[in-house]
Amino acid sequence: MVAVVKIYINNKPYEVDENKTVLEAAAQFGYKIPTLCHHPELEPIGACRICVVEIEGAKTLQPACTTKVSDGMKIWTNTERVEQAVRFNLNLIMANHPHECMYCEADGKCELQNLIHYYDIQPIFGTPVSFPKYIDTSSPSINRDLKKCIKCQRCVRVCSEIQGMNIYSMIERGYETIPETEFGVPVYETNCISCGQCAYLCPVGAIYETPTWKKLIKMLENKNGKVFIAQTAPSVRVAIGEEFGMEPGTVSTGKMVAALRKLGFDYVFDTNFGADLTIMEEAHELIGRLKNGGTLPMFTSCCPGWVNMVEKEFPEFIPNLSTTKSPMQIMSSTREYFAKKINVKPEDIVMVAVMPCTAKKDEIERAQHVVDGIKVTDYVITTREFAKMLKFKNIPFVNLPEEKHDSPLGASSGAGAIFGVTGGVMEAALRTAYEKLTGEKLPRLVFNEVRGLEGIREAEVDFKTRKVRVAIVNGTGNAKKLLKEIKEGKKHYDFVEVMACLGGCIGGGGQPKSLDPDIVKKRAKAIYSIDEMSVIRRSHENPEIIQLYEEFVGEPNGHIAHHYLHTHYTNRTKEERKKQKSKTAD
Repeated sequence: MVAVVKIYINNKPYEVDENKTVLEAAAQFGYKIPTLCHHPELEPIGACRICVVEIEGAKTLQPACTTKVSDGMKIWTNTERVEQAVRFNLNLIMANHPHECMYCEADGKCELQNLIHYYDIQPIFGTPVSFPKYIDTSSPSINRDLKKCIKCQRCVRVCSEIQGMNIYSMIERGYETIPETEFGVPVYETNCISCGQCAYLCPVGAIYETPTWKKLIKMLENKNGKVFIAQTAPSVRVAIGEEFGMEPGTVSTGKMVAALRKLGFDYVFDTNFGADLTIMEEAHELIGRLKNGGTLPMFTSCCPGWVNMVEKEFPEFIPNLSTTKSPMQIMSSTREYFAKKINVKPEDIVMVAVMPCTAKKDEIERAQHVVDGIKVTDYVITTREFAKMLKFKNIPFVNLPEEKHDSPLGASSGAGAIFGVTGGVMEAALRTAYEKLTGEKLPRLVFNEVRGLEGIREAEVDFKTRKVRVAIVNGTGNAKKLLKEIKEGKKHYDFVEVMACLGGCIGGGGQPKSLDPDIVKKRAKAIYSIDEMSVIRRSHENPEIIQLYEEFVGEPNGHIAHHYLHTHYTNRTKEERKKQKSKTAD
């Protein structure tokens, strides 16, 4: 039982749990305290000193993010002393920050810019110091412009504390301090998995997704005879509304489709259809491994950040990865099928994916994802980039009428929708695998044991002839813990779902930025509501999936399916990359 203490904020009494920080307590009662280094996903460190408050009895101002409340504590958030300190600290930051807002990808969504406007900061230190113009564009997923870094350390902390990748560390001292890679090498030459959590948490424009949106706007204005197709991931529809002031967790499927047509796309398909197709292949692949003694546990392969981590750090688990492509890549791999339907050449189709994920930008560049000489997906834009396109073109998202996805690649089941949340792939696969393996209808459709946002979850499902042991993991830091236990023989599973980001795709590195500590829960609730409202809730009962197999793919996990819908993986450890580089040099 948590004790309740009485505190005073600006002379008003409140009761609050004693384990709260001053920042949390103030937010609970509607007091806005400015922050920069603080983020609800991370442990507070009080580095920026923007959240300072006056506390009776303390000689100096205290950081609200790290100071715990105590009984009788008297707090002032709005005194002249507090405001002067905040303004002075913002001026110090601006003295070491380029004034390039017009050219910055974070413009309009920059936490520092918002504070500068709110406190009406005018430079008191003259022109900022001269900055080097180096920008790291080595990665297809994220760019780094460290002259804009404000030393908040969010990128370092999320990469180490949550993702367990440790790509960045703070180097140098004073205003020259920056988050840098080992030996300062380009980020794409490290073990970075392109998850983009550093870009998601960056409060300014120092790390951001590799921009594609401007190029696409120009292409859509001058199509040069090409047919432009957009496909939309399940997580985008429950987050895009946040960019336009809608409540978090609002399902905006119809408006999203209408907005893409307003941008100039000729067809808008649903990646949920690709998710249903993925389940058909993955479930049959799992059944084959269970029946024939294949490599177990079988790991899901729909998350490119997770696949990158296996290839770069755990190549011994490559045989465990499902060979089934991700829903995005499976969806795009049907372009030949659709090209015949509309009587165009497959190469005259431009396939654009709207994704919650920065690692998807990396995934489409993989050599394995070229089929019959055609790159499977041409471009990826994140949810944030999609919003930028709509704002740039003055498309009134909130007021758009509801429109439906195009067919025959637009129908989907509830199972396809729940791909967007951690545990969703597992639940969708179990719905199909159970019925295909046993020949019986599932006694229940909802697997509550695989739902939830905990980092690691385990369950056992009765498949009549055997018990299937499963695990669900989100966050690569948690995935590393589980892999270690599997390697040491402490854990044994048949099927494991892994998502690189906390919460799964709904918490992807390309989603709208939020300081709401419950944002992932709200998006997850919206995803499950889509499943609950769906008429079809099993992937194998989707009539357009059945039609695709009849007209194009043949049988699940068959020869044609493997040509279009499956892939393979390669060892990309540092040692292997050095060998390949040496061979190329020779």
